[in-house]
Amino acid sequence: MKRAIILASLLAASPLTAQNFTTAAEVKPIVQAIKGNWIAVRLWEGQDLLYFTNLLSWRCGMDSITYAVNGGAQIVLQHEPCYQDEGAPNALKVQDIFPYVAFEANTIETITIGVVYDDQTTEFETFNRKDVQIN
Repeated sequence: MKRAIILASLLAASPLTAQNFTTAAEVKPIVQAIKGNWIAVRLWEGQDLLYFTNLLSWRCGMDSITYAVNGGAQIVLQHEPCYQDEGAPNALKVQDIFPYVAFEANTIETITIGVVYDDQTTEFETFNRKDVQIN
């Protein structure tokens, strides 16, 4: 609830419209406010699915997103581009690239996410499966 209030305050206090959230300066406060919800893990049809939907909703203003599972090497997440010339540049079309990565069932224990913003600042956060698992 506290995050929702902070996010609402950020949006209400800003003269920006949704289509303006395309730079690090604009998306970083929101991405930081939703940090606990950047990702989700779901066991689905015999696979662990690692979802990035929430984080990808603010991908404009980011140069890259990386992830590492169970302490492994950081992997660059392939994702849709920012649609700068459209009315909703952060919208996910989910046509060719899906907002998740699949793994063998029950293999994800920890996930480390890295975000590199277009101003070259970085953030990393590590999540335990139990804290981000959804049904």
